[in-house]
Amino acid sequence: MMNKELYPNIFKRKSFHLFRNVGEEKIDENELLNIQKAYESFTPLYPEIKTTIQIVEASKTTCKRGEEYCVLFYSEKKEGYLQNIGYLGEQLDLYLVSKNIGTLWFGIGKPDKITYDGLDYVIMIAINKIDDETKFRKDMFRSKRKNVEEIWQGEYIDKVTDIVRFTPSACNTQPWFVENKNKLNVYRYKKPGKKGIMPEDKVSFYNRIDIGIFMCFLELCLNKQDISFERELFIDDGSDAEKILNATYIIKNGF
Repeated sequence: MMNKELYPNIFKRKSFHLFRNVGEEKIDENELLNIQKAYESFTPLYPEIKTTIQIVEASKTTCKRGEEYCVLFYSEKKEGYLQNIGYLGEQLDLYLVSKNIGTLWFGIGKPDKITYDGLDYVIMIAINKIDDETKFRKDMFRSKRKNVEEIWQGEYIDKVTDIVRFTPSACNTQPWFVENKNKLNVYRYKKPGKKGIMPEDKVSFYNRIDIGIFMCFLELCLNKQDISFERELFIDDGSDAEKILNATYIIKNGF
């Protein structure tokens, strides 16, 4: 089970698209070690898939957003590895926010090393120390997100349904849809005919990472409400179908 202490940071986190006016504080060596240790303690979606992170100076990547470091995610390429990285990476995102370290999931960036420790590069998170906690999000509910009706079908779950829609996603595509039919069916969803700013050949790749991020948010919300569940994962082949089932949550103790 994920650490419940990550939950409050859902409301605090924001994407720092540029690290400007964030102060002169630096992430120190001890904090870097703690980031690595924290990652190793997180719960994976697929425990059998090997992953690791490498924290490098910004100059060793193509990300130029004013960040101090980038956290690089590496993984075996197996079924579900993208969702797994999203799930693990969002735990790290929320952990970093708890330490007043600003974050930005950065999909288009490239590192110097595309392989590390025998694993393949997947994605990065740019990070920088933030000198004032008030520079994080003040009111999450003012963020631009789809209406509940666009992402959820069936009975709403109090303090879950309206929170999970604020999950971060690539280019704010919000590629998820939940059916509540006595169990929660979580789909990767693409609206027919909808074309965003993301290159078409990258949509499936990043949206599968997004689904992992969404499942992290969903499970933190369910855990916060003491709603126990059993989860079943399904293979997402990355196709361009409108709805692809990624997970089912069987609720064990009701809402």
